[in-house]
Amino acid sequence: MAPAEILSGKIVSGQVRDRLKQQVVEMTEKFPGFRPGLAILQVGNRDDSNLYINMKLKAAAEIGISANHIKLPNTATEADVLKCIASLNADPAVHGFIVQLPLDSDKPINTEKITNAVAPEKDVDGLSSVNAGKLSRGDLGDCFIPCTPKGCMELIRQTGVQVAGKRAVVIGRSKIVGAPMHDLLLWNNATVTTCHSKTSTLAEEVGKADILVVAAGRAEMVKGEWIKPGAIVIDCGINHVPDSTKASGKRVVGDVAYSSAKEKASFITPVPGGVGPMTVAMLMQSTVESAQRFLEKFQPGKWTIQYNQLTLKMPVPSDIEISQSCVPKPIDQVAKEVGLFPDELELYGQTKAKVQLSVLKRLQNQPDGKYVVVTGITPTPLGEGKSTTTVGLVQALGAHLHQNVFACVRQPSQGPTFGIKGGAAGGGYCQVVPMEEFNLHLTGDIHAITAANNLVAAAIDARIFHELTQSDQALYNRLVPSVSGVRKFSDIQIRRLQKLGINKTDPMALTKEEVNSFVRLDIDPGTITWQRVLDTNDRFLRKITIGQSPTEKGFTRTAQFDITVSSEIMAVLALADGLDDMKKRFGRMVVASSKEGQPVTVDDLGVTGALAVLMKDAIKPNLMQTLEGTPVFVHAGPFANIAHGNSSVLADKIALKLVGKDGFVVTEAGFGADIGMEKFFNIKCRYSGLRPHVVVLVATVRALKMHGGGPAVTAGVPLPKEYTEENLQLVAKGCSNLNKQIQNARLFGVPVVVAVNAFKTDTKAELALVVQHAKEAGAFDAVECTHWAEGGKGALALARAVQRASQAPSNFRFLYNVELPVVDKIRLIAQQVYGARDIELLPEAQEKVALYTKQGFGNLPICMAKTHLSLSHDPEQKGAPTGFVLPIRDIRASVGAGFLYPLVGTMSTMPGLPTRPCFYDIDLDPVSGGVNGLF
Repeated sequence: MAPAEILSGKIVSGQVRDRLKQQVVEMTEKFPGFRPGLAILQVGNRDDSNLYINMKLKAAAEIGISANHIKLPNTATEADVLKCIASLNADPAVHGFIVQLPLDSDKPINTEKITNAVAPEKDVDGLSSVNAGKLSRGDLGDCFIPCTPKGCMELIRQTGVQVAGKRAVVIGRSKIVGAPMHDLLLWNNATVTTCHSKTSTLAEEVGKADILVVAAGRAEMVKGEWIKPGAIVIDCGINHVPDSTKASGKRVVGDVAYSSAKEKASFITPVPGGVGPMTVAMLMQSTVESAQRFLEKFQPGKWTIQYNQLTLKMPVPSDIEISQSCVPKPIDQVAKEVGLFPDELELYGQTKAKVQLSVLKRLQNQPDGKYVVVTGITPTPLGEGKSTTTVGLVQALGAHLHQNVFACVRQPSQGPTFGIKGGAAGGGYCQVVPMEEFNLHLTGDIHAITAANNLVAAAIDARIFHELTQSDQALYNRLVPSVSGVRKFSDIQIRRLQKLGINKTDPMALTKEEVNSFVRLDIDPGTITWQRVLDTNDRFLRKITIGQSPTEKGFTRTAQFDITVSSEIMAVLALADGLDDMKKRFGRMVVASSKEGQPVTVDDLGVTGALAVLMKDAIKPNLMQTLEGTPVFVHAGPFANIAHGNSSVLADKIALKLVGKDGFVVTEAGFGADIGMEKFFNIKCRYSGLRPHVVVLVATVRALKMHGGGPAVTAGVPLPKEYTEENLQLVAKGCSNLNKQIQNARLFGVPVVVAVNAFKTDTKAELALVVQHAKEAGAFDAVECTHWAEGGKGALALARAVQRASQAPSNFRFLYNVELPVVDKIRLIAQQVYGARDIELLPEAQEKVALYTKQGFGNLPICMAKTHLSLSHDPEQKGAPTGFVLPIRDIRASVGAGFLYPLVGTMSTMPGLPTRPCFYDIDLDPVSGGVNGLF
């Protein structure tokens, strides 16, 4: 019989590495920026462990695996090791993770507890009880196999001999080699016998083996004469025996007497150079396999989502009853369903979480989904259901048409919530849940804005006070104090010096004139535009006097409180595209002018960094869900008059990446299309760089009757009969407003789908008339919607229309070039969007145009602050008025946010409470402790 063919682990492992290298290249080409990740955790500093780890790191680098060696000292405790393991388990960049054994620690550590702490899906050593259990029951495709047995099987496959039906003998029963080798051969359909040092008939059992795997740890224990002729022999042993011919005085041998065994076997592995090289190669293979499983599971845009089944009731219960009857999914489940990683989530209880901005970097190479904005015709004071339609549309697209879809909505202010409007979570069977969480504190973003805004207000008055009461040198000594005999400018002070043209960094080098310029902002109190804020409707704070305490030494001035969501900080939050951008915008915010007419900024006050600290968590979007279990981002809530009235750019950008190229992101623009939609296009899209695919324009029979000449609609007062009885003439006449708002959307080159939000008092004829008028006016489609009463099912026609419209050509364009003069930009909006004949700038507005142009702010976009109850400046003018002159009484600047806002008519940035506010109906349930009566 010819001697056995040598199974060289060096050659086979080289082939495996070449194959893995190609697989990694293909992975990175398909998923740019992605690399398989391997973590090796070592405790102590054993020489043999260091040698093995270096071999693994070298192999990983050769293949293209990103390997990370974490080394804990030998003083590490079991708790230290477990903490490190927990961190690696949660790291999405780590796909394979091994703990190098033995653990070299001075402290007692339970090795089994440590190996079982490794997440089974990352346990590429296959040593956890979970993976061992799966292997023992034959789940080979859903577990990791210990590397040495896996390498043995690869060598056996190289022989070309079929394992199935063969008699196999495994000598050894360790958890690392013997026991898993038995299971692996068994589930490859061999008949397997496990032997060990106590087996009395070992030679006899070996003589029966077609396949022999030896892992006994005893030098040359298996003799050649025991081996069945033609057997495959896999020797896992590494033993040292004395050899005077070697410089070390010893040589390495296996568990099989190699010289005699190779004369009887058909294939045999040498020692060294047999199984050893395969172990490292199989570790690399398992790591690549784990990365492939990860990509299959977390492939961007590939969602596996569980939707909630609605139980519809008639008549439709109150919003709070519906909301509280729903059992929301745990928010970490929602996050997992849409492809967010655990370390990208900050939980705020069970139903809401913040999402880290790092997800944008991870998904930067992924294509965006379809971008849809929901707006409306000019509304009644009751609102026409934009939020409800937004939620209904995403529930239809997601839960019924099984599209990846995200809603991105604004966070409501507590002022209207407790005032006359109530909540803003949607309504009926189309809500963001839990509604009480949504409508109240959420995760504290608005409170953070309140604190940040009022810090700026306090800094303004404190600076004026200190400049009035101190000399230049005294101010300088306080602004740049000596600490341990050393004076040093802060970074923000260096920026102020550079702004002043002072290129010095040594505080002792400034001249008296330079010190004067540095310490004196010289704010003109009459030019202060920054007000204090509160997230409560309180009409008695609309005008106040501050500084009346004797400690303020007679410095008083008239001021006011605004509602928090009107703060420029809110607008900055909504438009920023990251933490750095938000901080830069904060620094640019203009709070007043100096007595020489120069703008005074937050950077000049030195408070920019403090604002960033207060807002560092608020910049992260908040994740919630709808009644039917579709995901929602709730983030930012700027006013839609003095600000742009849209949720955050960041939420939209993250959502567009998560849904994938075939998914949808549906966001809502405040008020009617003439206000919120126009600002969405000209301000939000300009800064974000995002381009919308579809406009959904919400219309109601009720609002159209009002525009057709119906009686006034007043909140809290029963509707006149004109609104509850069929009146086709009023509807037809009121469609002039619908037609104009369709034209407004088409001005920007985006297809328009009209959603006719049906109320129970509407007749079929009235609804059909609106649909007909909308199509004749140029809408891509118009459909009746019953989502308030039916949830997503009632918006299916709308969802299908949006799908079709998203495939239509969208030639998006801005209405104006920002380089145009301020007056020309205002005129374009007034004439083309509102239908005005011309504009009239009152003296104060004319002065501001000159001032802002001089200060370098003339090229900012325009954010018109006008009534939402009419296309004109007069809320009593309904329909689609034309020929009017739009009066501009003043213009103000939100330089940090990045727009000028002309004031049209009068308005308050601090609403008041009505005679009977919503809070009369709000209380805690005495039994459950939950919220009753909201909203």
